[in-house]
Amino acid sequence: MGGALLVLVLVLAGCGNEAGPAPKPQAGAPGPDALPTKLDALSADQCYASPRTQLPKGCEKYVTEVANVPGAARKRADDRDPQLVAEAAKLEQAVGSFRATGCTTVPAAGGPCSQALVDIAGALTGLKKQVDARPTSG
Repeated sequence: MGGALLVLVLVLAGCGNEAGPAPKPQAGAPGPDALPTKLDALSADQCYASPRTQLPKGCEKYVTEVANVPGAARKRADDRDPQLVAEAAKLEQAVGSFRATGCTTVPAAGGPCSQALVDIAGALTGLKKQVDARPTSG
């Protein structure tokens, strides 16, 4: 009986390789539970940690990532958390200021672009506090 079981295991193992392509991960925005992780990652960025000394054009990718946060925060709030929605709006406004000032091409720290990075960091901190104060949703 042991030999038959071994043959069955080997046959089933061989079938696993012929099942077709592996499913691809679902693309798109991360779900609401991914928000705390994303906020932790963004708050580790130098553009967040020391916004006054960063070259604004060097923070373009960071700002692009931050720009995705307000939508995720609103989704997490789900019309039940007006404070989280307000923090998301502050962050969205700060990102808008960075972009409207053309900061993605500014090669030197200082001026309105550095202030926009300071505002983004402050708004991100406020939003992160709201998210951290509430249990994860899903």
